[in-house]
Amino acid sequence: MSIRFVPHVSSVASRFVSVVPRLALVAALVLPASAWGQQQRAVTSRGPLSDRERATIELFQRAAPSVAYIFTLTTSQDLLGHRQISGGAGSGFVWDRNGHIITNHHVAEGADRVAVALDAGEPIEARVVGVAPNYDIAVLQLNSPRSDLTPILLGTSHDLQVGQSVYAIGNPYALSRTLTTGVISALDRTIPTETGREIANVIQTDAAINPGNSGGPLLDSAGRLIGMNTALVSESGASAGIGFAIPADTINRVVTQLIATGRVPTAGIGILVLPEDAAARLGVKGVAIAQIAPNSPAAAAGLTGLDRQRGRLGDVITHVNGKEVTNLAEIAREFEAVGIGKRAELTVERDGRTRKVRVTIADISETTNR
Repeated sequence: MSIRFVPHVSSVASRFVSVVPRLALVAALVLPASAWGQQQRAVTSRGPLSDRERATIELFQRAAPSVAYIFTLTTSQDLLGHRQISGGAGSGFVWDRNGHIITNHHVAEGADRVAVALDAGEPIEARVVGVAPNYDIAVLQLNSPRSDLTPILLGTSHDLQVGQSVYAIGNPYALSRTLTTGVISALDRTIPTETGREIANVIQTDAAINPGNSGGPLLDSAGRLIGMNTALVSESGASAGIGFAIPADTINRVVTQLIATGRVPTAGIGILVLPEDAAARLGVKGVAIAQIAPNSPAAAAGLTGLDRQRGRLGDVITHVNGKEVTNLAEIAREFEAVGIGKRAELTVERDGRTRKVRVTIADISETTNR
């Protein structure tokens, strides 16, 4: 006798019941909305784009091929001697058809390898041609320049006005070619550099500038370069509506010198000065000289630095050509205005007495005195 096992009826029913909801779900996904008594809403025609929108779109399309994505690799050793490799990223822009790329000095600083990505192409190895830390500017050059490079359109910054529209393009948070817009919020700002000097005539904007935007272009409504985005003021590190850009006139002058010679002359007289906080504690009003470089213009003029053995102050510079100076940034700006090779008149105080000293401004870029 053969025995057949027949499924229990309740078992078959339970399987069927469990399948029904799945079939209903599939039907809901497959059947058109009209089958369930619903219809999609009609789309409202938007009409043509506004003139301003079209202008912004065209500006971005023209400028985007000139914007670069900068990649850096830096090798270091930890306290145990282990090799460590860290990466960085920033923005930049094409300067000329010879493959020169401009970015911030702090983007490329200390990098062992630098690569530049343009359009959607593969990153191209590049080398550092020259840097100007006093202006936070670096010039790179592609090792294999492409034939289709699109140099950015160059504008001016001396004739800008507060309220003008501006457009920033960069790579914030590794998001390539991001466009933000705003206005010029203020002009003639100054921002400090790592060298203790200040960059003058800086542009302030409310166009969003975030980490990764450094080195990217700030454009006017004609799509011309008017500045290079370099810093933001924010406690959180995110854009807070206060960004700064190095002015185009400064970029044009400094980049031209870097491409030609790899360096930018630094106007000075060969002095090291007391830090501002130390000078303030001593009640000093002016720039207190800490040390004089040998064979420098300051030494030739008979200036004296701090006497550490006796604990006595040396000379304190209070004015340059009649203009009051209170810190290194101000005195550096006045030296630059005088010009290398020209003479300036310093008002100097020592031991309660004031005198005038004539000194020749020199190029101190290859010394440690800044």
